[in-house]
Amino acid sequence: MTVKPTPSIDAALARRLVDTQFPQWAGLPLLPYAPAGSDHVIYRLGEQLSVRLPRHDGAIGQAKKEAEWLPRLAPHLPLAVPVLVGVGAADFGYPWPWAVSRWLDGEVATVDALSGSHEAAVALAGFLTALHRIDAGTTEDLTGRPLAVRDTATRSAIAKVGDAFDTAAMTDLWDTALAAPGWAAPPVWFHGDFHTGNLLTSGGRLTAVIDFGELGVGDPARDLIVAFTLMSAETRATFRAALDIDDATWTRGRGWALATGLNAYVSYAAVNPRVAAQTTRQITQALLG
Repeated sequence: MTVKPTPSIDAALARRLVDTQFPQWAGLPLLPYAPAGSDHVIYRLGEQLSVRLPRHDGAIGQAKKEAEWLPRLAPHLPLAVPVLVGVGAADFGYPWPWAVSRWLDGEVATVDALSGSHEAAVALAGFLTALHRIDAGTTEDLTGRPLAVRDTATRSAIAKVGDAFDTAAMTDLWDTALAAPGWAAPPVWFHGDFHTGNLLTSGGRLTAVIDFGELGVGDPARDLIVAFTLMSAETRATFRAALDIDDATWTRGRGWALATGLNAYVSYAAVNPRVAAQTTRQITQALLG
């Protein structure tokens, strides 16, 4: 899929969209929120709401997906998830659906705060266990693609990063992950983008999981990315034991961590030091296992 740039997004546009489509909130202050992610421009609307405007066409399905599915999943999950209160429509030259959600208090999880926390590792395993146990039903339109579809892009990224990482080790891990037996059980729900930046904390404890744009059903291995973005070797062992998964799923999870880390590294590391640091850690930890 080719990702196209958005029209310019600024506070004036967000204000017009909110005021015309949700006039009940027209009197609330609207302030930009930073750091926003690579997929959305975010504004805080009053004290209780947030506005999320997709930056590119790769993120335009998230508002409707979250509005449809999160109310069904939330009652079964041990951590808070976004609550959408409105899905806006294209207008004023802005071409895509956008969302108004309840504001979730908390700070974005960091490696410094949580990498050594066995409590956090168990909490994350508990969240994934609960998510994976929810009946996936008939959701063919949300079926996730297998790891193998990333083969060409991942091998290209391995070549592009040159000496930044161990090329032979990356190639070996990638080959091993692709050769691992696939998920043979019925498809399960997965978050799809389960990494440090999509976790919120308060008082040193995990409180919420956000950004379900990649929500789908299929192989749970892709949700193991968090083990390599957030955890140390010791807490990763606690996480793995609490999840009680087999070696093949863990190996595929390492492959997902390598593939997604490389994709972000080659796309953003040169222009974003924060992404460079995060993805360097993710790739390095995936290689360690």
